[in-house]
Amino acid sequence: MICFPNAKINLGLSITKKRYDGMHNIESCFIPIPIFDILEIVEADSFSLAQSGILLPFNSKNNLIVKAWELLLSIKKDIKPVNVYLYKNIPIGSGLGGGSSDAAFFLTCMNQIRGLELTTEELIILASKIGADCPFFINNKSTIATGIGNIFTSINNPVNNMYITVVFPNISISTKKAFSKIIPTKKNSLLAILNSHNSTWKSNLKNDFEEIAFADFPELKYIKNTLYKLGATYASLTGSGSAIYALSEKPINSTIFSKNYKIWSEALILQ
Repeated sequence: MICFPNAKINLGLSITKKRYDGMHNIESCFIPIPIFDILEIVEADSFSLAQSGILLPFNSKNNLIVKAWELLLSIKKDIKPVNVYLYKNIPIGSGLGGGSSDAAFFLTCMNQIRGLELTTEELIILASKIGADCPFFINNKSTIATGIGNIFTSINNPVNNMYITVVFPNISISTKKAFSKIIPTKKNSLLAILNSHNSTWKSNLKNDFEEIAFADFPELKYIKNTLYKLGATYASLTGSGSAIYALSEKPINSTIFSKNYKIWSEALILQ
């Protein structure tokens, strides 16, 4: 089986509370976008994972697909093993959720090909044990996320049919370090902001990580400001970074950016 785990962006990201367990409550709108990894799962005598494309530091104990496999074995001991081949296109440390998406798609595919008969709710529970973003990719539809990113309220995609440009400047930001610098605050209603005209988002729709990321990496602020100059309706850091995306009514000419950047520009067609 071959599947195509997609990336996501955050429309707004507020850190609202630090929890007793050391994690943080958030409020954000998750939107799936058409940037993909490639995941192939084939029959095998023993489990293995191989990867190509963007080469990542490989530690099997920390790999989210390996964690997903071990979670499946913890509830169903007799699952026949598979070989997994991952072509990595979504960069690590970009805030695009690529690793979480890979793991969630792996769970969903294994449920199908091995006839595990896990419900969507059971898959979401498993995904939540892998990482905060993982549960979103089980349903993979536009949603307001609260809690630690695992409580979902479905919404109509507020940016459907807009164009998206994503710029990744080959900077990797540690999510753990970014969270350590955050001071939680209560914000205005995210849903109310999203329901307002998108021309107001530039002033009202914020990502709490931007101030921290821009102080550490001024290049990110330059990218965001340049995207506005090129015609973006809205531009933002996604997640804790470091990718910057722009939403626009027309395609953006991104050739102005350094050739050292990785750039995607496509119509937003996912729901």
